[in-house]
Amino acid sequence: MLVIFAILSIIALGVSLLVPAFGDFALLAGPVALASLYLLLRARFKRSAAPVEPSNPVVIDGSNVLFWRDNTPDIATVVAVVKALKAKGFTPGVIFDASAGYRIGDRYQDDRELARRLGLPEDRVLVVPKGTIADQYVLMAARDMGARIVTNDRYRDWAAEFPEVARDGYLIKGGVRDGKVWLT
Repeated sequence: MLVIFAILSIIALGVSLLVPAFGDFALLAGPVALASLYLLLRARFKRSAAPVEPSNPVVIDGSNVLFWRDNTPDIATVVAVVKALKAKGFTPGVIFDASAGYRIGDRYQDDRELARRLGLPEDRVLVVPKGTIADQYVLMAARDMGARIVTNDRYRDWAAEFPEVARDGYLIKGGVRDGKVWLT
């Protein structure tokens, strides 16, 4: 439909410039032609800038990784794991239980706030709804993206529904030793 408006407005602009009796139409046809061309170009650009699937995605079980340093919840541990994974060429996403904010602070913290603290885009961080176990979200996200999972959890309760957890290398284990993150 937009293409038709663009063509008609360009034709009307041409006629109004070439035929003196229709000169006043240039005041209407000109802006409509410019607006139509602008919208066409914008639509084409948006189509070509469609979201790209992340390369080498990995899902971090944020609520598990929070405890990797001295078994004490620390967002800095998750930040360090995100950096280590990026350095290895992974595109990390993090999923937390709803209680994560209370564990590292004194209040609930949503996706936006935790994403900011992790230095990740908001669409790469998820805080699951209150009363929901994050494990299923972690497992489903990894399956949907064809990603591996960073966690020390073995997901034994979920092995029947997600048999991939038993596959070698699917779960990336790790920890903090001498202040540095290690991953296997």
